[in-house]
Amino acid sequence: MDVKKREMKLSDYHISRARYNELKYFCMQYYEKKQKLAHAYSLPEIKNDGQPKGKHVGNSTERQAIDNMKLQKEIELIEQTAKEADEEISRWLLMNITEGIAYEYLDVPKARKQFYESRRYFFYLLFLKK
Repeated sequence: MDVKKREMKLSDYHISRARYNELKYFCMQYYEKKQKLAHAYSLPEIKNDGQPKGKHVGNSTERQAIDNMKLQKEIELIEQTAKEADEEISRWLLMNITEGIAYEYLDVPKARKQFYESRRYFFYLLFLKK
């Protein structure tokens, strides 16, 4: 099923098309970020043959913890912004914004116009935060 994506008009919020695309693709990575964070807490395979293997200088555990914190903050940023935009329909906003599911395929308890107003407001808030 191929659904045409509607052109967003965010000129009222002074968001350029390029900036909107950057924010949109940041959000489209939401589940990828969640999956990467979930897998980050498993133990890596270690081959212990007595030889040093480090490619990077520094503590790999510390680097992994910093990466995990960054992923967690990005996930929370998307989720909190959806709640701020419209708490009543934040679940549907997330599905639309992160998965690209069109309004017509969601059972949103608001009219289409109000949904897309909340969606535009989401991107405005994200624009201010990011």
